[in-house]
Amino acid sequence: MQARSVKSARPHKFMKHGDIAAVSIGNALDWFEIVVYGYFAGIISTLFFPADTPGVSLLLTFLTFGVTFVVRPFGAVVLGAYADQYGRKSAIQLSIVLMTGASAAIAFVPDYSSIGILAPAILVAARMVQGFAVGGEFGSATAFLAEKDATRRGYLASWQFASQGVAAVLATGFGFAITQGLTADEIASWGWRVPFVFGLLIAPVGYYIRRRLIETIDLNAPRPARSPVTALFSEHKRRLIAATGLIVLGSVATYTIVFMPTYAARHLGLTASHSFAAAFTTASIQVVVVPFVGLLSDRWGRLPISTVSAVAVALLAYPAFAWLAGAPTVEKLFLAQITLGILTALYVGALPALMAELFPARMRATGLSVSYSVAVAVFGGFAPFISVWLIQATGSIIAPSYYLIVASLISLAALLMAHRLGRVAD
Repeated sequence: MQARSVKSARPHKFMKHGDIAAVSIGNALDWFEIVVYGYFAGIISTLFFPADTPGVSLLLTFLTFGVTFVVRPFGAVVLGAYADQYGRKSAIQLSIVLMTGASAAIAFVPDYSSIGILAPAILVAARMVQGFAVGGEFGSATAFLAEKDATRRGYLASWQFASQGVAAVLATGFGFAITQGLTADEIASWGWRVPFVFGLLIAPVGYYIRRRLIETIDLNAPRPARSPVTALFSEHKRRLIAATGLIVLGSVATYTIVFMPTYAARHLGLTASHSFAAAFTTASIQVVVVPFVGLLSDRWGRLPISTVSAVAVALLAYPAFAWLAGAPTVEKLFLAQITLGILTALYVGALPALMAELFPARMRATGLSVSYSVAVAVFGGFAPFISVWLIQATGSIIAPSYYLIVASLISLAALLMAHRLGRVAD
């Protein structure tokens, strides 16, 4: 009997880790395509949004970066409800197919000098499809991970953000290699397209692996009379508001890090390659820290670590930016980015499980997708644009810290609200 139990446990353990790897690889591919656009925004601005003033061109590019996030709530509603009704696996597969097609369009679309206004139009359309796909990706993937083992929910679900860290490692690695290895003309001519082509090469691998996933919900069980979307907005409005607020800080901090290479080059007089190297180091640390925090949350609870890190961001954001801007150096840039990255990892490590436990299974993917997408659309996706606007409006290069402080306060209020609501996860 004992021998048989050991044998049966081993395949289960292998299958669980295989599922983590499958979801994480596919998730990393999806987020890689999103993040890398932000890292090459400066180059894309000159190729697709030419303007008389470089600042206007950059604003248009980051506006395009942010507009795609407006589409996310639509993807969240459609793909989130699809995941709750027809399974997490099917929704994950669909999102990666949509992402692959959109990424192909970005990789091969000619620039403005070749086809005129059609170039930015195609680029914007492709980015909107990406936004739609990722809108449902977060909820489907997080629900899948959170439902594999309730006793290890914090650790398993944390791989949602850990895989986003993998995407950042890939994106920053490409950014550093391209800016260091190619000339400015080579980058503008073809170099910026390389990361998007790379994403296409490995996307089929992620899709193949995802086909091997075992569904976490019973598709044969009777479905509720009300749709997941209707039930969510009629029965769990406060939980939806709390989950949305929880994401704000993580989203703003993440996309502030995405903005840092452009910030370093445009406002600090440092090379973009140095900032890419700092972002690469930051993302690498996050890949390790996030699952560790998820593991700790299974023992200590979800709220304490996130609360402490949110307070730390609120208190340190302004002095850190002031210190960096006062006398910019590569060493200071590394330390500032790594500090922000670690605090972000500490905050988001327990977040997927905390959010998953706010919603019952029959509407979990929808609740996760909608809350995440709304928060990113309203706060996170426009973080680079808002940072550029704040700098121009205030004349202070410390201005991005103001946005981080506001985001921290919003998420702290949401943490308090989540504590009062309690968990309902089954």
